[in-house]
Amino acid sequence: MAIHRLLSLIALLFVAGGALPRNVRAQAPVADVVTQAFFDGIINQAAADCAGKNFYTRQAFLDAVSSYSDFGQFGTADDSKREIAAFFAHVTHETGHFCYIEEINKATYCDPSYTNYPCNPNKQYYGRGPLQLTYNYNYGAAGNSIGFDGLNSPESVASDPVLAFKTALWFWITNVRPVISQGFGATIRAINGAVECDGKQPALVQARINYYTDYCTQLGVDPGTNLSC
Repeated sequence: MAIHRLLSLIALLFVAGGALPRNVRAQAPVADVVTQAFFDGIINQAAADCAGKNFYTRQAFLDAVSSYSDFGQFGTADDSKREIAAFFAHVTHETGHFCYIEEINKATYCDPSYTNYPCNPNKQYYGRGPLQLTYNYNYGAAGNSIGFDGLNSPESVASDPVLAFKTALWFWITNVRPVISQGFGATIRAINGAVECDGKQPALVQARINYYTDYCTQLGVDPGTNLSC
């Protein structure tokens, strides 16, 4: 009799908490969403002589994701796919389909007002990596979070593909994830709003949107609303 009651209790617990509601789908691992075919579909559009062709890899991305387990696990399964589509839309735009490791128009990008992240006068903090990490305060904060000397060794982002993806994911989780529920347009504003949004660069905004909607289609998810900024 005791065994029978125990089995009945286990069955009730499974029904009550073990099964997902019918309108909720389990989130797929990021590796199952970002397939080799999906990744190759982006990087194969870069010219053969692009530096990024021999730098960025799907495995480097997945290795970096292992340090950011929340990425691609946002809300529902469809929300998660939209986040992944948004991330790669911005990465595609910022790097030219993974062509560029470093910014074309290099500058120092030192903001001395951030005294907690003092610039090394011998270093430049121009864009590097999948989301083109820029400025001393981002290099300093990313370095503190990830565990590298961002202020004194910013060039390491352009020499280590896993670290490069980690800086992009750090920036995403820190600055973009908080607004992602507001729609893709809010992610544009979080990344480059001062330069592109509010009618400043509509062609660039539309380019980001086009990448996003394309990737949503590839991942089989509706892009949602509020696409522009």
